Amino acid sequence: MTKRRLGRSELHISPFILGTNVFGHTVDEKTGFEILDAFREAGFETIDTANSYSMWAPGNKGGESESIIGKWMKDRGARKEMIIATKVGWEIPPDINGLSREQIMSEVEKSLRRLQTDYIDLYQSHRDDPDTPQEETLAAYDELIQQGKVRVIGASNYSAERLAEAVEISNQNNYPRYESLQPNYSLYVREDFEKETEKLCLDEEIGVITYFSLASGFLTGKYRSEDDLGKSVRGRSVRERYFNDRGWNILSALDSISSSNSATPAQVALAWLLHRPSVTAPISSATSVPQLKELLGSVEIKLSEEEIKLLDEASEWR
Repeated sequence: MTKRRLGRSELHISPFILGTNVFGHTVDEKTGFEILDAFREAGFETIDTANSYSMWAPGNKGGESESIIGKWMKDRGARKEMIIATKVGWEIPPDINGLSREQIMSEVEKSLRRLQTDYIDLYQSHRDDPDTPQEETLAAYDELIQQGKVRVIGASNYSAERLAEAVEISNQNNYPRYESLQPNYSLYVREDFEKETEKLCLDEEIGVITYFSLASGFLTGKYRSEDDLGKSVRGRSVRERYFNDRGWNILSALDSISSSNSATPAQVALAWLLHRPSVTAPISSATSVPQLKELLGSVEIKLSEEEIKLLDEASEWR
């Protein structure tokens, strides 16, 4: 398995990142350990989390995902083998929000404690904060890198304009720059990223690690009728977003290609992302070991030019 360099950074990652927004919600600690064990045993190393995961579950406050990962790494003695990507900047009621220096310096210490580590490999701005000057945010990250608490920084949910502005500020002030962008990008959700941001990432050599890579599970093919919507807590949103002619066209193309490749629709959808010149690795979560192993199989699939064209045309947004 060939690793890929993340942007211009020192990080080289496998072509699949384990998403853990389900840890502490639909995945408990025991199952989380099993998934992490299988992920590590398969030779993968990059785990994506956030200080806010999974605050939406009843009784949670945020940080539950980081805590499970931290306990697992300590128990397995696995910290040096893993690349940990976490985030700051999402609102966690009542008073945690934004990318001010004060918020970043406070939240990084909490993440380090929960992860039971003294450094974070990739620290990401979870979303843009228009109320804080980007100079302040990037200067804070510079301090953390100088202190050895962060290795590389990235951004998530940034527009092309704001990402370009951040890169320019970093260049002018000799601050660390965002080496990665984490956008909502998949076979179904293409327009926002491809319109402007993709070219910027290619031109500036910014790595791209995609979230919602399977469009909330729609691209797995498990949601095909109203009767399927009860299969997960995301069923209702899947119907509202993806049950339309374009969605069915994409599933039809995935079915055809997966059949000829002895693969699953999910594997083909992730393989399509890996064939995009801008994408470093997709992020996807798993709620069981068998599901994880299915997703990891995507890195072995080599799509032909004809198959890529079929998927491109079925998912065309212009």
